[in-house]
Amino acid sequence: MVWAKGAVALGMAAALGAAPAWADSLVVRSSGPSARSYAPGKKLPDGGSLLLKAGDVVTLLDTKGTRTLRGPGRFSVTAVAATPATDVTMAALLDTKRVRRARTGAVRGAVGEAPAATKRPNLWLVDVAQPGALCVTDPAAVRLWRADAAKPVTVRISGGGAQASADFAANEAIAAWPAALPVKDGAAYRIDAGGRSTDIRLALLGAADAGIEGMASALIAKGCQAQLDLLIDTAAR
Repeated sequence: MVWAKGAVALGMAAALGAAPAWADSLVVRSSGPSARSYAPGKKLPDGGSLLLKAGDVVTLLDTKGTRTLRGPGRFSVTAVAATPATDVTMAALLDTKRVRRARTGAVRGAVGEAPAATKRPNLWLVDVAQPGALCVTDPAAVRLWRADAAKPVTVRISGGGAQASADFAANEAIAAWPAALPVKDGAAYRIDAGGRSTDIRLALLGAADAGIEGMASALIAKGCQAQLDLLIDTAAR
């Protein structure tokens, strides 16, 4: 699938609240001898090139999707992405308004609309089984999510001298974040769900972190690796 660079990209930009940007590609994954030279977060200008050695693997992300390059060889930064995502899919993944509107219940397609899939249908849902840093764009719209919604579960969350719980009924994939627990940058919590404990750390992103490259760059800077992986995988579908 190849994007129509105009209408589709403009639709994506409108959904993400940013003007389309074509200037840079962002390194989002790298391994091999040249990994230090092409570390995740590095921006490569349009018209530039990469010189990779044998064993190098570098994944680039831009508004057209992703492209994975394998050395040895010299590669152009401007080449069209081989496996771009659709604007609808990416917009649904990044849309904070969908999370704010999401009711507790079965997820259908995007947030609040097909049965819960293995992967989160929206980047900003808090996966109760995923440890590590969790980036948040709207503190008032934080929602908990679980992949297996078959059985009822009570999730207990503790941290910062406070604790609270959230209930998932059978067939419910989404639950509201407890109002008693502050959503602020650096807040650390332990989530106990179904006998499993998961430690998370919240990281707030600013309103300026818009657009797919800007969002990926912000996730890298904050160390939100699981969300970055989900963004990359979605962009590559």
